[in-house]
Amino acid sequence: MQSLANTPTRYGWAMIVLHWLIGIVFIGQFVLGFVMVRTTSQRTSFELIQLHKSFGFLLLGLIVLRIAWRLGNAPPPLPRSVGTLERRTAPLAHFALYAFQIALPLSGWALVSVSTLEIPTMPFDLFVMPNLPLAESDAAESFWSAAHWYLAYAGIALVALHVAAALRHHFLLRDSVLRRMITPSSGGE
Repeated sequence: MQSLANTPTRYGWAMIVLHWLIGIVFIGQFVLGFVMVRTTSQRTSFELIQLHKSFGFLLLGLIVLRIAWRLGNAPPPLPRSVGTLERRTAPLAHFALYAFQIALPLSGWALVSVSTLEIPTMPFDLFVMPNLPLAESDAAESFWSAAHWYLAYAGIALVALHVAAALRHHFLLRDSVLRRMITPSSGGE
């Protein structure tokens, strides 16, 4: 039987599903953001922006759920083959990934909250998301727009580093670091 929780050697289903879902949404958001600001049709741009905001709120909810799950469900330790430097930097890299995955949607929410256009945000057309209690102004909109842009590019660079490290473990070091995030733990482990 496959375990929902982590074991001492592998991640459980909950962490694996959250990991890959967040990864797909995060990378998809970067692509969607890139496309939405380069489309020439105002209608298409508006619809893509609304979709981008919807997935941003989904991402924020998923990462909060993942952090809560991780706090109550310790990850398996790194394999013995992982060196001292990597053992020290891996937790910092994961913390940075979590921080960017929270900061990025929050900066987007701040951006739409301070916009003088006052366009409501309706995640997946289900409800109106209230704005953050921030003052509307062109200056604030410029600040949050730049912050969101820089966070997006820094976040995608961090994700690329994370992917490169996982592939290094799998193909060069041939250890279990990537496999344990693909294959869930079993109850008998």
